[in-house]
Amino acid sequence: MRTEILKLVENEKIIAIVRGIQPEKCVSVAEALYKGGVHMMEITFDQSKPDALENTTASIASVIRKFGKDIRVGAGTVMSAEQVQMAAKAGAEYIISPNTRESVIRETLRLGLVSMPGALTPTEAAFAHECGADFVKIFPSGNLGPGYIKALKAPLSHIKFLGVGGITPENIPDYLNAGCAGFGIGGNLVSASWTETGAYEKITEAARAFCRAVGR
Repeated sequence: MRTEILKLVENEKIIAIVRGIQPEKCVSVAEALYKGGVHMMEITFDQSKPDALENTTASIASVIRKFGKDIRVGAGTVMSAEQVQMAAKAGAEYIISPNTRESVIRETLRLGLVSMPGALTPTEAAFAHECGADFVKIFPSGNLGPGYIKALKAPLSHIKFLGVGGITPENIPDYLNAGCAGFGIGGNLVSASWTETGAYEKITEAARAFCRAVGR
């Protein structure tokens, strides 16, 4: 499983970030993404609502039941080892966080999942890699620009970076040239207004645009 996910990230490069969507709508979102060529989907925990964390695991499980391995599902905004365990139990294959926390990385690897913690500085990125991270998410990339990724890659060329935050089809080529191995795309791909109104065809159109931007 780990090998498959690692190859998929590097080959397809796009992970859709699905945030704040109820389980019953996640399957429709997944279908729209699949039609557009996106086969990786991060479903996030809402840390502001501890009593609703089960919604994330329910969404993960529902997408996996429907699509099997056609869509590879991960958990996002994972902040504790306990949440790693919850996500793994639901079937998540990779764990994404906004920060670098050693216990989260270690538990992810112990369970045989792929680790994608978030970092900002060279020190954080290097520490995440030392803890065993498979990819390091640079967040928020859009505020920093591709020049920042390029600067990080100069001394840290052994680390695989994911660009997350403010990524568009138009700026993806610059981030690829800067050295990004892949991208996490949230509102520019899975817009809350589209899901609220059932405009799933717009998600499919956006997915196709992002796929074209990475040369797929």
